[in-house]
Amino acid sequence: MRRFVEGFWNEGDAITVDELMASDAEIHMPTGEVVTPDGLKSFADAWRQSFPDWHSTFEELVAEGDRVAERWTGRGMHRGELQGIPPTGKRVEVPDSVFYRIVGGEIVEFRGQLDMMGLMQQLGVIASAQ
Repeated sequence: MRRFVEGFWNEGDAITVDELMASDAEIHMPTGEVVTPDGLKSFADAWRQSFPDWHSTFEELVAEGDRVAERWTGRGMHRGELQGIPPTGKRVEVPDSVFYRIVGGEIVEFRGQLDMMGLMQQLGVIASAQ
């Protein structure tokens, strides 16, 4: 998992997906859509265009059987368009989690959760709850 996060999310190395993820992996995005490994790569490319300095830091990693739970914090500066939102130049810090299932040394299931409400509040797109 550390190699996947460091290589794919932090270094932007898409080959990490090919090496560590099954070609038919079930990938559940925070938006609710299910994508292929190529869809995950496309998402990461778009994300990196919005946050070129994005970095994920492990907070907690727990494994039991074929399941792995990862709690992490993502940080970056909003320098490119994100879902129609022009660059704000604001630095964000977003707590998130991913749940994986590993079979035969490959990621076969990925379920990502991203605090989009917190992200949008930090970007100033929606008001913070008082």
